[in-house]
Amino acid sequence: MTAPVVNRRPFGRWFREIGWRHVVGVAALIFSLFPVLFIISSSLNASGSLSSSGFFPSEFSLINYRDLLSGEDAPFLSWLWNTMLVAGGAAIANTAIAAFASYAFSRMRFAGRRAGLLSILLIQMFPTTLLFVALFVLVGDIGDIFPGLGLGSRLMLFIIYLGGALGVNTWLIKGYFDTIPRDLDESAIIDGATHAQIFFRVILPLAAPILAVVALITFVFTINEFLVASVVLGQGDAENFTLAVGMFRFVDGQGGEWGQFAAGSVMSGVPVVALFLFLQKYIVSGFTAGAVKG
Repeated sequence: MTAPVVNRRPFGRWFREIGWRHVVGVAALIFSLFPVLFIISSSLNASGSLSSSGFFPSEFSLINYRDLLSGEDAPFLSWLWNTMLVAGGAAIANTAIAAFASYAFSRMRFAGRRAGLLSILLIQMFPTTLLFVALFVLVGDIGDIFPGLGLGSRLMLFIIYLGGALGVNTWLIKGYFDTIPRDLDESAIIDGATHAQIFFRVILPLAAPILAVVALITFVFTINEFLVASVVLGQGDAENFTLAVGMFRFVDGQGGEWGQFAAGSVMSGVPVVALFLFLQKYIVSGFTAGAVKG
């Protein structure tokens, strides 16, 4: 038996058709992994400095993690708990409110529906920096009446985050609801279902991908948000800080504790990665199906 003849394409043709994609993919991977590897390397640097470590420190140590978790320099675990509490609560509550609003805009016809959709979209166009002065004064005045909701209150920060991305989330979820056939609603109505039963038993189970995506986006945004959190919490007790506000104290000033800052950054990324892996089966379908109406 003679061996089959394999026709190999010339390298130039292979590179023009397929090879360049591999090069772009590897370059993108290196570009995205470099800052992650650098911050992990810095967190393991015993000197606690970025300038003396290079990319690979001369001595690896867990001293930065030990000092951070010990709480001697800062209450890191309290910051982590505050962040998970505010971010997790905001993600769940914001997604729920956006889902209710999206169902009304998608399935019901009422006066002011189009104006309402355009209004919540236009509101999102204004940058957050326009709110700082008004937000500081408003929260301060509210704190004079209700001390538990004044400056330094985690509950007030949570309330503010509820409306942070509500407009965008409403549009994303509405776009997904529009792809769900209305025949399902009509069949449920014939069987005697109410709007609440249709929403909870028919629409929500089918909309799990977009709900997971919206919750993930809100969670990540809330963890990384610094400006609003610094306005609300910056004047209060350090025990109530979120990670973004608290960890800024490590690098605010001369020198800075860059080693502990890097260690805190690595540990603060663990919940995000864990949630991303848990929801990954919903992410692709949630993003694509909610983008256009089928």
